[in-house]
This record gives sequence, structure tokens and C-alpha cells, in this order.
Amino acid sequence: MLKGISPAISPDLLKTLAEMGHGDEIVVSDAHFPGHTFNARTLRADGIGADKILAGIAPLFELDSYATPVVMMAAVPGDSLDPAVEAKYRKALGYTGKIEREERYAFYERAKKAYAVVITGETAKYGNVILKKGVTPVS
Repeated sequence: MLKGISPAISPDLLKTLAEMGHGDEIVVSDAHFPGHTFNARTLRADGIGADKILAGIAPLFELDSYATPVVMMAAVPGDSLDPAVEAKYRKALGYTGKIEREERYAFYERAKKAYAVVITGETAKYGNVILKKGVTPVS
């Protein structure tokens, strides 16, 4: 066990986050997301809510400051979003900036190019989010 790292962050996820470079993206998905279909580097976090994974990533991962670093899936036309999902993810990340919404199939295409996908136990509808890694500031 390492100090200061959330127990929601598995050793494989910690390794994946460390391997990522600036501009790389990671998908933190809901339990229904077809991650294995889209990305060979897919990790499982069954039983853990996406917000817990996001809260665990937040202190380890600098968000990109040159592009919108948080992207969520948009609702399919005729469907609606639950604003509580975005609010829960913002709180977990400690993020108040812009969140881009991407159409479902465009989100899938982006997931194919992502560095990795983490399938969580999240059951909230449209509970999928992409994080873009930034550069760690010099102290």
C-alpha cells in the first residue's frame, strides 16, 4: 500500500497514469461502456463509482491547460442528461472549468484514440468522461 494514493486506484491504473504523456487522454466510463471494443488498453474497476476513480486520479494527474481537459458524452437526441452526474464529477475532480460535450459516436471515436479506458461500476446514464493530461507544473 502506498501512502497518499486512493485505494480506488489499482496498481495497473497507477502505472497507466504514469505512462501517459501530456495531451494523452483517458476515458473513465460507466459500467455499460464498450471499452474492450474500442481500446486494447482497457482496465476494469468494477464496483467502484466513476466519481471515486476521478477523485483518486485528481491529485495524481494535471489536467491540460491548453485545451478543454474534460469531455463528457452528450445525450442522444430526444434523451436528457442528469445534471447531478456532471456535478458529481466536477466535485470529484475539484474542477470548475469548461466541460465539452461530445456526440455519442464521436465520443466512441475519441475513445479509440485514447491512451486507455477505465470501465468503472458507475451506473449513471451518460456517466462517461474523458480527461486530457497536462504538464505537471515546476515547483
